[in-house]
Amino acid sequence: MLDLPWRIPLYIPFRAIGWPRLLPLNVTVSVTDRCNSRCQTCNIWRKKPADELTTEEFDRVFRSLGRAPYWFTFSGGEPFLRRDLEDLCGSAYQHCQPAIINIPSNGLLHRQIPDRVSEIARRCADSQVIINFSLDGVGERHDEIRGIPGNFKRVIDAFQKVKAIDAPNLTVGLHTVISVFNLAEFEDVYAFVHDLEPDSFVTEIAEERVELGTVGAGITPSADDYARVIDFLSEQLREQAFGGISRITQALRLVYYDLVKRIIREKRQVIPCYAGWLSAHILPTGEVWECAVMSTSMGNLRDVDCDLRRLWFSKRASQVRRAVKTRGCYCPVANTSYTNMMCHPPSALRIGLHVIKGRAG
Repeated sequence: MLDLPWRIPLYIPFRAIGWPRLLPLNVTVSVTDRCNSRCQTCNIWRKKPADELTTEEFDRVFRSLGRAPYWFTFSGGEPFLRRDLEDLCGSAYQHCQPAIINIPSNGLLHRQIPDRVSEIARRCADSQVIINFSLDGVGERHDEIRGIPGNFKRVIDAFQKVKAIDAPNLTVGLHTVISVFNLAEFEDVYAFVHDLEPDSFVTEIAEERVELGTVGAGITPSADDYARVIDFLSEQLREQAFGGISRITQALRLVYYDLVKRIIREKRQVIPCYAGWLSAHILPTGEVWECAVMSTSMGNLRDVDCDLRRLWFSKRASQVRRAVKTRGCYCPVANTSYTNMMCHPPSALRIGLHVIKGRAG
């Protein structure tokens, strides 16, 4: 992936004039809608069972992408409910050689997850494997928000066991969704997380998204309330020094936090959105979206023999991209925002300066 610095700018003319035609760098793969949590901030568990793509079908999808993707996120639902998750990660690694494979988890399968993570790290030896466990509160408060008694103990057990795995390409973090349910307790959550010493700690604002079934749910904090939390978190980040992949994550998060505050306050997409150009979202059923918020289908992979190229460069995909430019939507989705920032020179420069300094002051 040494060619990444010169590949990213090519997406600017791709978005502007449709050339050069490029496959996505950032691919989110929802491997299942099944979930064993019952979160107040997500209703994906209410979805009816889907006819999920098989291991072999996903293999064909990854083969069609070639070496284009830099970053894969294998999400759900709960991704570890897919018994073939190791095979899916291994297939993406074999065909695409991504630099990063990111897997979020609720940690409920705490007895199975450590061995499975170790196997994924082994199979994907030259990729940075990032496991982010969800932690939305401390003790019973986490269980209340996630809807499962005993979730807190299980996720802490899973985190500690995965953290103990001896794998040089493994990063183990914690992830908090900031919502109206835990806003007042966030500093307590942060203090608890700090004592656990994760490799990284990331937060994201609770969103009303089609994918999650939360449109109209009223789970998103106000702009002022969220800004106060983010100002606190940014101050804490600036007092720490990170190395390796965590240094890059730290820089991304600091710039991202400022961006989200502006998006929520101004209610507009304050920098150009590259969803549908630089990033893509694949559903368990094979539908391909530009993003998980507007959820506009470019088509189904099963209709094109699981060849993502055929959908990505189709007339329908061009129509979806035109809508991204004109519909006036805005959102703070982290994965999409990261890639947007990379194609926005002022944001990219800020990220680079933070990484070079090593200490985000």
